[in-house]
Amino acid sequence: MNFDLDDEQRDLAASARDFLASSASPAVARAALDADHPAAAALAPGRDALVASGFATITVPESAGGGGGSLLDLAVVAEQAGRVLAGPSLITFARAAVLLAGDDERLARLVDGSLRVAVVDGTGPVLDAASADTFLTLRGDDLVCGPGAVDVRAPIDPTRGLGQVVLGDVEVLAPDARLRWEHAERVGRVVLAAEDLGAAGRALEIGVAYARERQAFGRAIGSYQAVKHALVDVYVQVEQLRSLVWWAAWAADQADDKLPMAAAAAKAAAATTLTTAAETLIQVHGGIGFTWEHDAHLYWRRAKVDRFLLGDDVAAYDEVARLAIAQALAGDGPSAEAGASAEAAVAAR
Repeated sequence: MNFDLDDEQRDLAASARDFLASSASPAVARAALDADHPAAAALAPGRDALVASGFATITVPESAGGGGGSLLDLAVVAEQAGRVLAGPSLITFARAAVLLAGDDERLARLVDGSLRVAVVDGTGPVLDAASADTFLTLRGDDLVCGPGAVDVRAPIDPTRGLGQVVLGDVEVLAPDARLRWEHAERVGRVVLAAEDLGAAGRALEIGVAYARERQAFGRAIGSYQAVKHALVDVYVQVEQLRSLVWWAAWAADQADDKLPMAAAAAKAAAATTLTTAAETLIQVHGGIGFTWEHDAHLYWRRAKVDRFLLGDDVAAYDEVARLAIAQALAGDGPSAEAGASAEAAVAAR
């Protein structure tokens, strides 16, 4: 089975990279940290730009004005968004497309930017809340929608737009929607893993470039085993994560029964990989890597926040184990792809 990207998806990745590089960057994230209202400063222009580009609503059906594309298409864009630490997150748009399926009126407003939505999970901080005015959540088994009051506090990563949300009056959009909610969460995990893949890959590139140019004792520091082995370890984790992300996105599009395992494995590996990549980037740079002026801490901030989005990495690893055990007890055994994903997730851990 071939999970490689086709030519159209490679062209999509190149187009997304060009667009996102012109509208987002680590410098934007740093400026937001210095702003009076950091989350709003990072997200206000970003949401409008993403919507106008059409990238954010790739998975919205064409009947509602969206791109009608696959989750793999969106994951390709999400990787490029992660490279430049763009906000708001494509996770929010991907989940909204699933949760609002069949509601062409609201989907059309999502596409034209008039519906500024975020998704509320439990009582914790809400991703992209700082730039949203409408919120989706699950009450009991019912999918509900309504306005809310947002409290944005000093953020670790301002581009994630985290805020506490107190919902106002809500409208029931769909009763008995728990299965839809769970599917949307898995889709969100895949997009999160794709964004983290981009961030980890970029952190690795920065570290490798510095290791080639920085001299110590008359040699490039990348020639020393302690440095190059650390970077190679990150490279291995990034490539393992890449395979998991493409497989999970394919599962969401083509094999829904494989998605629970695939999404959990991708989420778990993404959290570990980005953390390792960011910490290695800091260590390779030595003293300058710990300073405010260098970009390294921005990737570290993203890693610390993303580890806890849509459940933490420990819960995701546990889910991979439970699903594998359940398959074994049922007498089926994990599929070859599921076994590979579990092995990659454990190796990353």
